[in-house]
Amino acid sequence: MELEWHKTALNDEDQPTHYGPKHSHSTKQRSSESMTEQLSKEDTAEDTASMLLLNYDNKLYDEDDTSQPTSRTAPIIPIEATRKKKKRKRSQISICLTNCRYESIRKVASAFGMREVSEEEAWNFYWTDMSVSVERAKEMKRFQRINHFPGMLEICRKDLLARNLNRMQKIYPKEYNFFPKTWCLPADFSEAFNYSKARKNKTFIIKPECGSQGRGIYLTKSLKDIKPTDKLICQVYLAKPYLVDGYKFDIRVYTLITSCDPLRIFVYNEGLVRFATSRYADPNANNTTNVFMHLTNYALNKHSRTYVYDSEAGSKRKISTLNKILLSQGVDLDRLWHAIDQVIVKTIISAWPILKHSYHACFPSHDMVHACFEILGFDILLDHKLHPYILEVNHSPSFHTDTQLDREVKEGLLTDTFTMLNIWQCDKKRVLEEDRKRIRERLLQTNKFAEYTPTEEKEPEKSPWQTQIQWEETHLGNYRRVYPVGEQYASLFQQPSGSLYTGTASSRARGDCTRLQREEFQQTKAKAEALKKPSQPKSKEADKKEKDGEEATIASVTSEQTRPRARELKRKEKDDKNKLSTKPSLVQQPVSQTEVKEKKPTKPPYVLCSYEPDPIVEKEERERVNQLAQRDFLIRSYGMLEQIYLIMKKMGTLRPEDERKYGVYGRLSVVSNSPPKLKIKDKEKTHKTSNHRQHLDDIQ
Repeated sequence: MELEWHKTALNDEDQPTHYGPKHSHSTKQRSSESMTEQLSKEDTAEDTASMLLLNYDNKLYDEDDTSQPTSRTAPIIPIEATRKKKKRKRSQISICLTNCRYESIRKVASAFGMREVSEEEAWNFYWTDMSVSVERAKEMKRFQRINHFPGMLEICRKDLLARNLNRMQKIYPKEYNFFPKTWCLPADFSEAFNYSKARKNKTFIIKPECGSQGRGIYLTKSLKDIKPTDKLICQVYLAKPYLVDGYKFDIRVYTLITSCDPLRIFVYNEGLVRFATSRYADPNANNTTNVFMHLTNYALNKHSRTYVYDSEAGSKRKISTLNKILLSQGVDLDRLWHAIDQVIVKTIISAWPILKHSYHACFPSHDMVHACFEILGFDILLDHKLHPYILEVNHSPSFHTDTQLDREVKEGLLTDTFTMLNIWQCDKKRVLEEDRKRIRERLLQTNKFAEYTPTEEKEPEKSPWQTQIQWEETHLGNYRRVYPVGEQYASLFQQPSGSLYTGTASSRARGDCTRLQREEFQQTKAKAEALKKPSQPKSKEADKKEKDGEEATIASVTSEQTRPRARELKRKEKDDKNKLSTKPSLVQQPVSQTEVKEKKPTKPPYVLCSYEPDPIVEKEERERVNQLAQRDFLIRSYGMLEQIYLIMKKMGTLRPEDERKYGVYGRLSVVSNSPPKLKIKDKEKTHKTSNHRQHLDDIQ
């Protein structure tokens, strides 16, 4: 019976059995029928579970009959087959705002569910108001991102921006004509001074090389009052700006760079328009000091009495409000903003080689997300022909929300920025686990001889960069992409490699400036020395007396070691004179004065053979002897030999010949130290005698 049931169980594969071989055929049939009804009602997940049970029973009954039913183990059914997949919870994103002073960023970050942490913790985002140091960048992990690019100061400092734009203007003069003529002082001082002399009707605006918020900026008609050593930026003032209601204004355009390689640039459609608070007039000697007329910085004009807080007609407005005004005046807005976009892209391209190099040097292992992003504030000024000019680029634009207008613009900007960055793209836990696994494999070398295991061919997954680009294109918000667009900027990337650091006016003039400063320093030093000396010129007799006095002092200072040498030299000189006097005198011919002047003391020829000694020149030998005597006198007068002798004696490094030769210094030190010791001994003797006398008196 059991054999027949076993055969039927093997033949009928579609009907799974759940009972042992001791049950009857009818119970088996009923259970199989009920099982088939149940399978028809269940989902696909339950079908897979039943198939696993069927395979388990078939394998079980293929074994010998001696196997006990108690030895069976339950099949492992995956949970995914019986339950629906649960959505994976997103890990909480952390942000470090230790060096951030803006509450608007904290507000937007908390709205996105970010948790504020300290620098020591494993943060996802780091928002700072300062530039990024190389040390900070190299310490970052693969999942971390920071809000500044290393090397972005190439366009955010006024002096470096001027250098890069001047360099690009020499290479592409037609493309880079959107900034005023600029000089970096003191390197370009002579060039700027000559330009001001030739064009006396021009007005110049002077700025500090790394200032902000309008501090230290002033206008001038001449450059005579500027010190040649001050580090400043000198620009030709745009005397004919475009005016709205008679007021000068500039546009703060917010620009987001999500990556530098590949370069991706986005411009925010909304921004700020900052107006001056005094009606504009052409600069002259009377109004150049009026900063409320010529400067549009909010940090300056907010202190003016005429500052107006109104979003439609005030001193600070939105770009959308300006667009309405320009549209009512018949301005082609598409053409204007296309020109502004070109100015922004070309400015960033001027620093792109340095940005790319710095990024790859600091973040070689970032393969999941882009390590950096940055929001820049471009200050654009329109001239009377609506040509955009770049004034400066702000590294950390202000995110203060003093007014409702600021709150609407800046909070919307930050919200769209965090949305576009796709803050949930990278899983921190996964990256940390991969890093630990990689370190473990590197230490244990487990993957050194790993066997090749063929894998099934799968569709290639999208790279993180492709997913990020796709995300950006579908989550632009109020941004617009200005680069990449077509091939119109391709030629600007072909910058000569040597043009980055050479070929500029600053680099050429920097050497001249340092040379002039060195010469001025030497001249002032020479004048100071001349003032110290007596004004009357010395006579020849006084010079002779001074020389004789110097020789007498040197002769008196000569030591015992050098005197025998000097005596030998004197004897040789006398012998030579005697020999010359004994020689027969030749017939003397008349010699002209010119020949006498031309005759000079000839130096002995240089000896090429190293085995033969060089001839001794008497003059040089005398100088050498005098210098030796002077040196010996100085050494003895400062007591250097005495100190060296005492130190070597204490250390026990003196040789017998040294003690014989320099023992005088040891005896001198003993003599100098002996009087106080003798006095102490005399006191002790007198004390002993007095005690002895007292003892005798007591006995008596």
